Amino acid sequence: MLMILFDQVVSVGAVFLALLVRYAFEGRAVPDGVVQAYLWSLPFIIPARVAVFSACGLYRQVWSQASLPELGQIMAATTGDAVLAAIVIYGLVQHWIYPGPFMPRSILIIAWMLNTACIGGSRLVLRLRREWLLTRKSAAGMQHPTLVFGAGDAGALICREIKRHGESGYRVVGFLDDDPAKQGMRVAGVPVLGSRKDLGRIVKQHKITHLIIAMPSAKGRAVREISSLALDLGVHVKVLPGLYELVEGRVSVSQIRDVQIEDLLGREEVSVDLEAIAAYLSGETVLVTGAGGSIGSELCRQIAQFGPRRLVLLGHGENSIYDIHLELREKYPDLDLVPVIADVKDKARIDTVFDEFRPGVVFHAAAHKHVPLMEMNPTEAIKNNVFGTLNVAQAADRVGVGRFVMLSSDKAVNPTSVMGATKRAAELVIQWLNRQSKTVFVAVRFGNVLGSRGSVVPLFQRQIAAGGPVTVTDPRMVRYFMTIPEAVQLVIQAGAMGTGGEVFVLDMGEPVKIVDLARDLIRLSGYEPDVDIPIVFTGARPGEKLYEELLTTEEGTRATSHERIFIAPDSSSDVSIDGLLADLWCDVDTGCVENDRLVSLVNSYNRERRHAPLRG
Repeated sequence: MLMILFDQVVSVGAVFLALLVRYAFEGRAVPDGVVQAYLWSLPFIIPARVAVFSACGLYRQVWSQASLPELGQIMAATTGDAVLAAIVIYGLVQHWIYPGPFMPRSILIIAWMLNTACIGGSRLVLRLRREWLLTRKSAAGMQHPTLVFGAGDAGALICREIKRHGESGYRVVGFLDDDPAKQGMRVAGVPVLGSRKDLGRIVKQHKITHLIIAMPSAKGRAVREISSLALDLGVHVKVLPGLYELVEGRVSVSQIRDVQIEDLLGREEVSVDLEAIAAYLSGETVLVTGAGGSIGSELCRQIAQFGPRRLVLLGHGENSIYDIHLELREKYPDLDLVPVIADVKDKARIDTVFDEFRPGVVFHAAAHKHVPLMEMNPTEAIKNNVFGTLNVAQAADRVGVGRFVMLSSDKAVNPTSVMGATKRAAELVIQWLNRQSKTVFVAVRFGNVLGSRGSVVPLFQRQIAAGGPVTVTDPRMVRYFMTIPEAVQLVIQAGAMGTGGEVFVLDMGEPVKIVDLARDLIRLSGYEPDVDIPIVFTGARPGEKLYEELLTTEEGTRATSHERIFIAPDSSSDVSIDGLLADLWCDVDTGCVENDRLVSLVNSYNRERRHAPLRG
């Protein structure tokens, strides 16, 4: 009510002030008739003004948090008020009620400007008062001197958000930005102190303790470079959420998070053809083997988004299947979810499951993947990776599955380990079945995924938490890494592209030295490598390569319509794999598997297939 009264006093006073200004230029007093005409207009103007201001939302706004959009509300309200005043004064009062001296039109224009300035200024005072109180509150608390890297929209947003929340623990000292045009400028009231190359000087000069990377669309390589510079200076590094959250206006101080190892990989954002993916998943019964694993469970999460008719979660471990089933049931209550406990090595059980659900699409993610462990248990590797795949693929063929996608590994290329050899044998199985089946069988190869079970990252994190040492097998050891969601997105995309028999290869980006990964994790944990946490080299384990094959550049690799997906050289031929399967089953049956002989057998069969004549 006080705000309404204030606005009416200001608006009426603006007209009287406009009259004084207008006639002062002519050096004469305001004619009495003009004042009388305006006074006769007030009973009509004031109610109309209250209605206009209310309709424009001036009395539903928290003005202490106002910004540019609210200024637009004020201008709309005062403009509407001026138009209505003109209609009342010239069309009603001076024509019918008080036909005195004509009020100059310039009066209402001057009054509109004064009214806008006064009403807008009053709201600005409320906003400034709040900012002042917050500044005092921030100064009174424990604040970390903070730099924001990126003086764009995201940086300005987070800077204002920090100012609004004095309890956040941050005090923005300035911005860093590599754009020369922004140097020396101010953004959200905070100066741009320099560029990336000035980080060391600014950290020392202003005693900076925290750096917030406010570039949600930045490439991974840039984040890695900036983070490495800051971490080397002992500065804590934080990042903003993804760009889509900024667009939706959901950024808050509470969403600023620590830099994670995924941010430092230099990976580019994955783009997928949502229409093509939806076309083969929507309305289908989709079965995922290994659905409780790190890759399998992420497959289920992403598949669920495309509206399958039914999603069958097949896995051997009851606890992991229970967890993913519970998670998806809560998130997708209308989706028909079927948890199935089954072992892919049990042919009879797999046949029963396929007969019951008759899926249209199958993702085969169940496999033993741990290289050193499979060197010690080669029989289980053959049974699970080769014959488990055979059981699932034959069941898919028998019930007429439309599309079968097997997840493979880069270790299947020129394998040197039991795990790699069995995964390559599994690829051969589905290529062999593809030649005699109406089902489209494809395989997708990729390298290491961060956060998966058996990944080196969780091991390093446990070792750091225990105070070290962090164990690395060899200082020359190099691997390719992807995040789990990234790998799964590309797997699903490759499944949409397959026509049958392809072995798709995912672009793994730049190779990462394992020792560098260990150092990054130690620094991200707040320690200094080789000072607080030692790194110890233990020597390569059985079956390990120092360098994985560069899949995207191997001879004969073909590009696809997706820049991150390639097709490995086609080694399909009319040569039967019956002999290979018989040899492998014989080894399993006798329980006498020689690792070197297994690897040699698969590699020799690869060579035999490559030199066999292809069907016309």
